Amino acid sequence: MDQSYSYMTMRDYMRVLFRQKAVLVTTIIVVTLVSIIGLLFKTPVYKAKVKMLIQAQPQVESPYYTAIMGYSNIQPTLTQSEIVTSNPVLGLAVRALGLYQRPFDYESNFASVLKKPLISFIAKLSQKELETYPEGQRKGILYRMAIENLRENLKVEPVQDTNIFIISVVDYDPIAAATIANTISRAYAIFDLEQQLAELQLKYGEKHPTAIQLKENIEKMSKNLSGQPVSDVEAIGPASVKIIEQAALPIKPEGLPRSILLVLAFILSIFLGVMLSFVFEYLDQTIRYPKEAEEYLGVPCLGSIPKNAKTNYYHNLADQVYLLMKDKKLKSLVFTSALFGEGVSTLIANLATYFSETAKHKTLVIDANFRNPILGKLFKIPKETGLVDVLEGKLSFEKAVKEAGSDLDVLAAGNCTLNPVTLLSSHAMQELIRQVKEKYTIVLIDSPEISAYKDGVILSTFADSTVIVVNEGKTRKQVIKASLVPFEQNKTNILGSILNNRTFPIPEKIYNKM
Repeated sequence: MDQSYSYMTMRDYMRVLFRQKAVLVTTIIVVTLVSIIGLLFKTPVYKAKVKMLIQAQPQVESPYYTAIMGYSNIQPTLTQSEIVTSNPVLGLAVRALGLYQRPFDYESNFASVLKKPLISFIAKLSQKELETYPEGQRKGILYRMAIENLRENLKVEPVQDTNIFIISVVDYDPIAAATIANTISRAYAIFDLEQQLAELQLKYGEKHPTAIQLKENIEKMSKNLSGQPVSDVEAIGPASVKIIEQAALPIKPEGLPRSILLVLAFILSIFLGVMLSFVFEYLDQTIRYPKEAEEYLGVPCLGSIPKNAKTNYYHNLADQVYLLMKDKKLKSLVFTSALFGEGVSTLIANLATYFSETAKHKTLVIDANFRNPILGKLFKIPKETGLVDVLEGKLSFEKAVKEAGSDLDVLAAGNCTLNPVTLLSSHAMQELIRQVKEKYTIVLIDSPEISAYKDGVILSTFADSTVIVVNEGKTRKQVIKASLVPFEQNKTNILGSILNNRTFPIPEKIYNKM
């Protein structure tokens, strides 16, 4: 990262945010909209819980119950989870509640309007797939699907340092969630009694009084598989696993409310937007403000000109340039840029107008940009003759130069048919600059972009100093740096840089209060 970031002020941080406001606002909008859509596509679910105790005395001693009673030597979570989520237990609950008869679009009764079409579409696909099976197999498939769906919505969790575990069930309907949780817990208790009955019958036979009692208990508990609340005594039952707390009707959906989630998403979008703003700012390899131009180019920034600048901006810049020229005893300046379209010609025209009309300095503008001559057009001077004719000896300077104001003369480029490098590097060009410096207080020379042509480098060897014009947010730092290498090799005197088309992203009222 640039060294300038190590001592950024609050204004610098705010400048980044306002400059990258499109990134910031887009991120906030996108993240918030995605969050809203995500919340609308997330159907609320309700969780019901049943507490069960697994350290009760069984009706008969057997290796199976010895393992359960000695469960501290194994992982109780895995044991209880496997038993509760086994097909015999879940199948009993599915049959008792008729869960296999649930329609494929069951969720649409509780989903948002936005999600209902998607649920309906998926349900139709599932129905079509089911119809591909023989009619005699469909009920079995629905039965297995109901068991798998129930297993996905079921969770068994131990209570640490106790013999208690919790069976939790989630469902879109709070009543259904409580009903299913109670039914599964009772199905698990019935399964436990069935295991005891099987062990007892193997040991003592079916006529044993305890076996008969277990059968009666199983039949009695099977009547309560509707999932409706029963008395605590009936819920506890005779099994070695006890229901110590039945599932109550959940009041609120599982998880945080949508409003809170939306607020959190909005806050997150702001943080993400700020981060992306600084990332995009870092990835932007163009010159963006005067301090950056000075630090990267290694020359002072003479000033900046905003987009659609008013006259006072050119006046301030002209005063700054003139003071430096006077201090360094300079008369001629070459203006150039790294790339085409940086606004060099327009900048020269405005500076020259101020130097001549307001400051009353005798000023000469030379259009040495044979590649794209427009200064003559800006000052409404015919382009038939100009600098080309003077350098070729076809016309004297006095006849070629045109008056554009009381103290302003302009030497247009003319029609160049030869190689511009040959003309600009000639002794005639050197001699012309020497002569006009004696007649004028200020001489401003326009040259083409230095990344493509050597014209500016050549002219800089004849003029007193050079000014580099940089367009904010357009010219990459690497391009400017590479373009300045020839100047460094020739040890050219660079007066400084001018940041053109500068933007002020921070609103003035906010900027003044910081």
